[in-house]
Amino acid sequence: MRTVPLLMMLACMAGAETMQAVDAKSPATPILVELFTSEGCSSCPPADAWLKQIDKSQPIPGAQLIVLSEHVDYWDHDGWKDPYSSSVFTDRQSSYAHALGIQSPYTPQVIVDGTSDLQLSDQQHIGQALRSATQPSPVTMRISAVKIEGDSPAILRAHIDADGSAEKHNADIYAAVALDHAESQVLHGENGGRRLSHVAVTEQLIKIGKLERGKTFSTDLQAKLKPGMDPGNLRIVVFAQEQGFGKVLGAALQEVNSPGKQ
Repeated sequence: MRTVPLLMMLACMAGAETMQAVDAKSPATPILVELFTSEGCSSCPPADAWLKQIDKSQPIPGAQLIVLSEHVDYWDHDGWKDPYSSSVFTDRQSSYAHALGIQSPYTPQVIVDGTSDLQLSDQQHIGQALRSATQPSPVTMRISAVKIEGDSPAILRAHIDADGSAEKHNADIYAAVALDHAESQVLHGENGGRRLSHVAVTEQLIKIGKLERGKTFSTDLQAKLKPGMDPGNLRIVVFAQEQGFGKVLGAALQEVNSPGKQ
């Protein structure tokens, strides 16, 4: 596994800050931005900060950047076990590497809409890749009826709809339950002594169904939350992705603690 050099990531962040702010009146195309990261990787904190910055500033006109942090586990043997890491995300990253013809997964790695391996060392490429993804989404996703029930453990429930009437491919429907924000005091490893901050930390990634081409999809999501998890610090992300780790055809985001929740 390789890493993106720290100085290159810092340059990438500086470039992101110069992008034009999004016009709030423009129709927003959802773009899924997946960051594969690890608290055990010294090159990752700038990428974590960059993801947090674009999540907040939404720098691409006409786009809604829907971000997910997916913490891989192959750094866990180097002195620090990332509390958010999972083999599920390592496997997902490896599947992307195979599908996109990437020689080897690396951290930090950003995949845009399932098709673009973002070159974090190239500021121009970042802007071009994100802007080129602002084409209308063929699948419209919707999250509604979000609620938390019970405790120890609490259950997150939501209703998911997908309209694929304009789509010509079958797709898998995924739901991610993510921490809106998270912090860690890293005691050992490459980031030992640092306090790290993350956004949209994926806790669960669930394949909830299949969208057949030209049809619609509807289901109820039920996810058991970990004990002690703050239900006011959650977001749900759903997306439709061509089978075989192909293009993301549509996505939606709902913050569980938002005023619009039901």
